[in-house]
Parts: sequence; structure tokens; C-alpha cells
Amino acid sequence: MKQLKFILPALLLLCLFAGVGDAQTKKTRKRIVKNSSVIKTIPPLEVRAAREKVANQLDNVKLFVDVLGPIAQGIEKLDASAKTKQLSKSTADQNEAHKQKVITAIRNLKDGLTNLETEFRTKAVLQKYLPNIQGITDLAADSEDMAIAGKFVASKEPLRSVAKKLTDTLAVIPQ
Repeated sequence: MKQLKFILPALLLLCLFAGVGDAQTKKTRKRIVKNSSVIKTIPPLEVRAAREKVANQLDNVKLFVDVLGPIAQGIEKLDASAKTKQLSKSTADQNEAHKQKVITAIRNLKDGLTNLETEFRTKAVLQKYLPNIQGITDLAADSEDMAIAGKFVASKEPLRSVAKKLTDTLAVIPQ
């Protein structure tokens, strides 16, 4: 019983201070800001897929231009040497085979770019981005024509313009 005399007042004091301590704590409320600029919308699936295709074609074009540089210079050097001096038949045949491979590679690259531009022309969701990508097929055809004419080094310039157009298109397509 003696212990209860000491425990009961101590318990009452603890309850009193617990209530006072709770009253003095500041409770913060979370503020929910409803702002339309904060909410990020996801573009339609077709736009996201088109962005990925543009990025893939951009990578293909950049890689092709980087690889084409040394090959084009080698082909044109052999052509120049063939005009001034006699080359062995195997070297001339090998050079001709390299020319055909480069022309075929440019045609394949052009086909991919044509498909991409056609997709932007035909799908309503992508037509607002068409002005940025429009003309890549013509530039790829110019590159092919230059390669057929034997101007392999010069055939890189239209492809660089294609890369610039693809980069500009990527800049305007939402992620």
C-alpha cells in the first residue's frame, strides 16, 4: 500500500506532462499543390516508338559516316592511282567490290530512312514532327548518287545533314 501512494501520484504527474508535451508539439500538414505544370504527361505509344526509331537511325547514320570516311578515302586513292598507273587486276577488282559494298550499304541506310520518313508522313500523331525530319530520304538519295558517281568522300556530306535533321527531330519529340 505504501508503494501505491508513491506510484499513483508519479503516474498522475506523467500523464499530466504527457498531455502538456503533446500540446506543445507542432504538427505539420502536407500541402498538396495541384499545378498542371508539375504533372508530367506521357506521350502516346506511337510517339515514344517513333522517338526510339529516330534515335536508332541517328546512331546508324553516325556510325556509317564514321566508318565510311577511311573507306571512301581508300577507294578514291585507288581510283586516282588507277588513272595514273597500272594496277593489278586483283587490286582493281577488289576496289570495285568495295565500291559496290559501299553503294549497297548506302542503299540499305536510305531504305531505313525512307521507312522512317514515311511513318512520320502517314501517322497522324507524328505529322506535327514531319517538318523536322522531312527531306532525309532525298538527302540519302543524294548520297547514293554521289557514291555511284565515284565521289565517295563527298557522299558523307548529305549523310551529315541527315544526322543533323534526326538530331533536331529528337530535340522536339517528347520523351
